[in-house]
Amino acid sequence: MDYEKLGLKMGLEIHQQLNSEHKLFCPCKTELVDDDFDEIVQRKLRPTQSELGEIDRAALQESLRGLNFKYENFAEHTCLVENDDEPPHSLNEEALDICITIACLMNMHIVDEFHTMRKQVIDGSNTGGFQRTGMVATDGYLETPYGKVVIESLGLEEDAARRIETKEGFTEFRLDRLGIPLAEVTTDPSMHHPDQVREVAYMLGQILRSTNVKRGLGTIRQDLNISIAEGARVEIKGVQDLDLMVEIVNREIQRQLVLIEIKKELATRNAEVLDEIHDLDELFKDTESKILKSAETIKAVVLKGYDGIIGREVQPGRRLGTEIASYAKKRGVSGIFHSDELPAYGITKEEVDRVIDYLNIGEDDAFIIVAHDEDIAISALEEVKRRANLALEGVVEETRKALEDGNTEYMRPLPTANRMYLETDIPLFKITSERIEPIANNLPELPDVKQARIIEEYDLSEDLATQLVKRQEADMFEAIIAEVNVDATPVASLLAYDLREIKREGYDINVLNINHFKGIFTLLSEGKIAKDSVCKLTIETIKSPESDVDEIAEKSNLTMLSEEYVRKIICEIIAKNEGMVKERQMGAMGPLMGMCMKQLKGKADGGMVNKTVREEIQKLI
Repeated sequence: MDYEKLGLKMGLEIHQQLNSEHKLFCPCKTELVDDDFDEIVQRKLRPTQSELGEIDRAALQESLRGLNFKYENFAEHTCLVENDDEPPHSLNEEALDICITIACLMNMHIVDEFHTMRKQVIDGSNTGGFQRTGMVATDGYLETPYGKVVIESLGLEEDAARRIETKEGFTEFRLDRLGIPLAEVTTDPSMHHPDQVREVAYMLGQILRSTNVKRGLGTIRQDLNISIAEGARVEIKGVQDLDLMVEIVNREIQRQLVLIEIKKELATRNAEVLDEIHDLDELFKDTESKILKSAETIKAVVLKGYDGIIGREVQPGRRLGTEIASYAKKRGVSGIFHSDELPAYGITKEEVDRVIDYLNIGEDDAFIIVAHDEDIAISALEEVKRRANLALEGVVEETRKALEDGNTEYMRPLPTANRMYLETDIPLFKITSERIEPIANNLPELPDVKQARIIEEYDLSEDLATQLVKRQEADMFEAIIAEVNVDATPVASLLAYDLREIKREGYDINVLNINHFKGIFTLLSEGKIAKDSVCKLTIETIKSPESDVDEIAEKSNLTMLSEEYVRKIICEIIAKNEGMVKERQMGAMGPLMGMCMKQLKGKADGGMVNKTVREEIQKLI
């Protein structure tokens, strides 16, 4: 694919939760809660005008859905600020300092004053119908293998509430996540190749992970902005898998190219979306289609010149009809029926012919049917007409959701600047050079630099060093090595791999601290436990974290046997198998090692056992 010829432009927006002690504008902790909630608050949200008197198109479309919201509150974990029943507290300075660190790592210009703004969001994810946000820095850059990429802005804002479920006319949210500090990194649209945008996403992730940010599922979210020369800017939400990013880009390019072709073809047909909504109840009064029979009413619209267009594939497995249906679903229907796919779904050819006659459908025309309650059906068909009319324009500016197969799905119109207005409850916050300089002079080591240094300094494999950095265990690793004179490899192995397996077995590895690890590896360095016992001792320490590691090792029978006692056991085993030794000579080494290690149960060093077995065999032969 010739990306340059297509005029491909891409930019990234990355939202990263910060690991501060409390939320951005209240003292609540920044931890998610799975306890039963204490109370429910109900809300209905509506759009408001911006400072220029305009209503944002995305907010308007959300309001037309007529949704109602419930919010789960917790006596110990949320407060009145999250409910928008108390003014916000002062800005979380710890979160601001983390953002300043990120800004310095990306060569950005930090603003003199942090002004808190309100960004309209009425999808229910914020109780007040807005998200608090502010600009921390602008005009930065990253040097990449593909050249310099401009970082347009770094914002600090509140994370949204967690969506739990939708039922009985309400969408339910949990307020534990609402207000967690979130850094928003935005690049300019200067990336022109899918491999480049993937590389930049990786580099930004590495920079963020070198600072005090949260880790784990849902703590970082990546959005991709993409357009081609004859297309339009589309924002794709939730592009989490870097390995899927190239496929998402290519499929969006395909979608935009097909929509451009459709626009041109519709123009040659003088296509038109007729405004009238037709009632088809009488035509389908005897239908055997289960979907139509269960509906209160059946209605349709006519699309002049759209025959064969609605069924046109725009992405693998997704057609223009799928795009239109995505709009209609926002009004509460589960789908649409269009003439390019009928007869189907229990609708017969005879019924289709009756519809064609009734609606006076021409050879190049199409129709779309919706079956539901009266108000919902009419509202859905209004959206059908709107999306069909947009096909006459080609590619439209939208916010879309990334799907697991690399396709995307319509979410809402692309927001505009009209959704921003000033937050009057929070004073501006001055960012002085006295605040910036200590942070700029003590920046964290970037992950790739740390990885290379660890490999060289501690003679670790690239794989172990990569995993230590990736799992944020490198600092713990170096702290242990600084205190204990022990081989680096078993320390790295425990932190990089074994702890994860121990966690999978159901043990709480969070109870372990630096003193536990120092105790375990001091025993190893002194030869008091075997390498094979490190994991076992770690598990036993998790079970009794308040106890001394030496006592735990002793009680768990994990301490090493003396060399004298080990030799005695080996001699006894060899004596019992003297015949095998005389017959096989040194060939008896393998079987005898197996017997000895089984008898010793990991309480002797394997190298020492090997040496002793070899010596005793040689005495016999």
